[in-house]
Amino acid sequence: WIRDFGNYLAILIALSDSRPVEAVGTVLRRFGYLVIPLTFLLYKYYPQMGMQYNPWTGGAMFVGPATSKNGLGAICLVCGLFFFWDVVMRWPDRKTGRTRRIILVDLTFLAMTFYVLHIANSQTSHICLIIGCLVILAANSKAGRRSPRALTIGLPLGLVFYAFLNFVLGIDIIGAVAKAVGRNPNLTDRAEIWPVLLRAPINPLLGRGYESFWVGPSLSWVWQFKETRGLNEAHNGYLEVYLNLGIIGLFLLIVFLMATYRRICKGLTPFSSFASLGLALWTIVLFYNITEAAFKSHIMWIVFMLVAMYVRPRGKKDVEHSPPAESAIEVPASVIA
Repeated sequence: WIRDFGNYLAILIALSDSRPVEAVGTVLRRFGYLVIPLTFLLYKYYPQMGMQYNPWTGGAMFVGPATSKNGLGAICLVCGLFFFWDVVMRWPDRKTGRTRRIILVDLTFLAMTFYVLHIANSQTSHICLIIGCLVILAANSKAGRRSPRALTIGLPLGLVFYAFLNFVLGIDIIGAVAKAVGRNPNLTDRAEIWPVLLRAPINPLLGRGYESFWVGPSLSWVWQFKETRGLNEAHNGYLEVYLNLGIIGLFLLIVFLMATYRRICKGLTPFSSFASLGLALWTIVLFYNITEAAFKSHIMWIVFMLVAMYVRPRGKKDVEHSPPAESAIEVPASVIA
């Protein structure tokens, strides 16, 4: 509880700044400036510090400054999405000398991020980054600015259509995509562990308790099966919430996601560049949690809340600043703190 509460306090520090958009942008930019070069440093000169080995196969996995290859993939996903969004936001002013230099830096870090993502070999993050970039492009296109309702309605309809194909018609779209990118169609055995976890002896309404499923008797129950031996997460965000908080927890999560989506949609009318980043993150969070558990102390969830919680309908007094340029003259007070 203390650890999670600290994350939300950190989010509020940035959002309570007098210029929250610039504060959030500065935090994300400096995060990328730190971790992406650090990953290259570990990969080139200190590989023993950034390498892990699969306990079952002995295969080497580069994790960089993260604790797993999926964690490194999530870092690249967040950084890549921010740098791409920043390029799109600044592109109309690209003829200005200073803006052109900032775009060049963004593109350089974007290329580095894709290279690190290739090293991490995290296909979930790779696919989600492409989806997020497409959403940003669609939201910032002339058609998207002129008629944002088509995009905001189309995304939920696409999710409903996917659910219909997958759960009603039995068409395994995720498995087909996994096979297309060179992965096992059963999502690296994830599809085998989910039925076992659904049989777990928990209270269906309340679950096992907040972050309490993967400890004690329930963990011993999970490890008695061959498919789930050694497992310490559900590799599915929705299932993870159900195991810990039950149906009530899932209901609260869905309500929160719907309320956040409604808030983001209002931020697109009139158009807000910050809302387009929030829309991309909202879409990514839904897809990412199909194969990873990120509805908790996870970088994807923290950044999503950092961006989406500030998005709001713009009134007469709301002035959206241009994306932060990391000026040495003036930096938001919260970032200094």
